[in-house]
Amino acid sequence: MAAAMRLLAAAGARLSARAGSLSPQSRSLCSQPASVNERIEKKRREALLGGGQRRVDAQHKRGKLTARERISLLLDPDSFVESDMFVEHRCADFGMAADKNKFPGDSVVTGRGRINGRLVYVFSQDFTVFGGSLSGAHAQKICKIMDQAVTVGAPVIGLNDSGGARIQEGVESLAGYADIFLVLRLAWQVLYPLSHLSSPVYSSLHFLGHPTPACGAIVHDTSYLFITGPDVVKSVTNENVTQEELGGAKTHTTISGVAHRAFENDVDALCSLRAFFNFLPLSNQDPAPVRECHDPSNRQVPELDTIVPLESTKAYDMLDIIHAVIDEREFFEIMPNYAKNIVVGFARMNGRTVGIVGNQPNMASGCLDINSSVKGARFVRFCDAFNIPLITFVDVPGFLPGTAQEYGGIIRHGAKLLYAFAEATVPKITVITRKAYGGAYDVMSSKHLLGDVNYAWPTAEIAVMGAKGAVEIIFKGHENVAAAQAEYVEKFANPFPAAVRGFVDDIIQPSCTRARICSDLGVLASKKVHRPWRKHANIPL
Repeated sequence: MAAAMRLLAAAGARLSARAGSLSPQSRSLCSQPASVNERIEKKRREALLGGGQRRVDAQHKRGKLTARERISLLLDPDSFVESDMFVEHRCADFGMAADKNKFPGDSVVTGRGRINGRLVYVFSQDFTVFGGSLSGAHAQKICKIMDQAVTVGAPVIGLNDSGGARIQEGVESLAGYADIFLVLRLAWQVLYPLSHLSSPVYSSLHFLGHPTPACGAIVHDTSYLFITGPDVVKSVTNENVTQEELGGAKTHTTISGVAHRAFENDVDALCSLRAFFNFLPLSNQDPAPVRECHDPSNRQVPELDTIVPLESTKAYDMLDIIHAVIDEREFFEIMPNYAKNIVVGFARMNGRTVGIVGNQPNMASGCLDINSSVKGARFVRFCDAFNIPLITFVDVPGFLPGTAQEYGGIIRHGAKLLYAFAEATVPKITVITRKAYGGAYDVMSSKHLLGDVNYAWPTAEIAVMGAKGAVEIIFKGHENVAAAQAEYVEKFANPFPAAVRGFVDDIIQPSCTRARICSDLGVLASKKVHRPWRKHANIPL
């Protein structure tokens, strides 16, 4: 050992002597690594500052967080691992090749991190760099992390703060959008994208690339989304409209249904996104998440025995039933301000994530219409794609009548919800609380659409239509209409006609609904359905 140490020392001495005898040019080359390290650190500092302190301050004055601040708030502390920090745009036109127009990382921050210890990939557009506009390099970074996410089976969260395509790059920017479209469509078969919008977006290209089936958040007063701005609308159609009216948070969460939820600021939106993420599996290969539950699965809910009014025309709030049945009254509603006559959202039953669908008697008597059918169908298909069991609460008097619905295509759009429930292979449990009339009874996850467990409460009325309308048709011209109506109610306005035919599995007391559903979910956890091979589904779009 001593001899070996002496040989090493001698070799070191010879190397030192040679280094001392090098020419100045050679010594410069040997010192190169030190300068490279300095350049690396300089580039890192520049990347962390984005478009510079002045633009960061301007972002804060608008009440908005920077791209990196959003990531820090969304992810667990010290969990973010950035990728492609040194990537720069490749445009040389219009002065873009100048050093002052080169920013390490370009206009998007990408990487991976964790939310409550669970892996997630994220991209956050940086409005301080060219307004967050999308360049070829920007698109390349986003596609890269989406490919990585598909490889490992993890979701992607997009924090959008961009003005759209980078005009200086022309067709390369458009090609970048197309690249994202393609990767995103392929990724949807495996994972789900979530998005948060906090800036004006003046092009359909941007959000067409990131339409989120699960949850898209938009921020009040700072976020606008439209194909063309108010000035173009004025010049083409002579309409006077503000940004907020045309594409603000209220418009897209109550009228268009483009966004799922609206928030007052970035902080509220990102904290809500963290909470929402806890309900979801990481990919389509994972089961619905299960967490420890302190709410007894066999808990009785006596208030449900009297929650449905005796008068069949009197409204009640379906959310009261949902909150009473689920774990710890924790319900994450999706699109709460759009198509309010149907309620959809995520909850837990005995610790297991479930998707909830329910007609809302408080709004339009719970009738199905175009918007509610599309809203429900989209939610059902998402749950089915990601192994989340479905629980459906039914109180539906039928489809909403009228010329507006017929001209709008209610037959086509209503078929989407029917198709979604029929196609779903996840566990499906249905509870009929009161009305289940006409074709809407079939559509709402009935036994005929392969519902696994279908219950009716004693207050359930399962029939072609309500007693008054039915009597007017069946007993038209009858002398004693009141007696005829009583006869019809006795015969059909109760759960027995469906129960004796096996169309509902049991008539249960409302107070035991939670216990029965939790027990059924345990049994159905191992459910497997094999369908014939097909290239893709052909839902009536």
